[in-house]
Amino acid sequence: MERVAVLDFETTGLSPGMGDRPTEVAIALVEQGRIVERFQSLMNPGRPIPAFVTQLTGISNAMVAAAPPVAEVMREAARFVGALPVVAHNASFDRKFWVAELQRLSLPAEASFACTMLLSRRLYPDCASHKLGALIQTLGLPQTGRAHRAMVDTEMAAHLWCRIRDDVARRWRLPAVSHALLARAQATPKGKLERFFAEQQACEA
Repeated sequence: MERVAVLDFETTGLSPGMGDRPTEVAIALVEQGRIVERFQSLMNPGRPIPAFVTQLTGISNAMVAAAPPVAEVMREAARFVGALPVVAHNASFDRKFWVAELQRLSLPAEASFACTMLLSRRLYPDCASHKLGALIQTLGLPQTGRAHRAMVDTEMAAHLWCRIRDDVARRWRLPAVSHALLARAQATPKGKLERFFAEQQACEA
């Protein structure tokens, strides 16, 4: 089965375009429905972490003071991911930091991202919330620790990704559910999702 890299950033704020930088990254490589490798590191963003961010994440200026610089960690993270397709919850947020930091290093940043939040909105429309923690609780998936720490959120997103793949395979009787297929599904309007997967089923028949 396909291997994917599930990742999560904690950052100093919402926008690399406004000078925000990562403070922590975690990556889990997922294959055959389980996590097979992990990478995690704090990093020194070279700018202060606002108090409200510390309150949310628990990551303080003191914690990152002795951490390696962003450039060093991101080089290692890029090597760890390699050419794998990437998964994240609310992937538009993580993707913009991934791209911004790799571009700073003149490294390739064209990884294909799939988003478990967009997919969950289409597949589980009756869920009261599509925040990661709420989905984990509603779907009865493992809650691995405090939210808004990178490895905790990465592991929960990995569990959600595996559940999504399994549910799509079972519901539409598809023998293979690829990252590329789900990346297309997340861009499909909710009202056309049944038709989208029915067409995939017909192609597999």
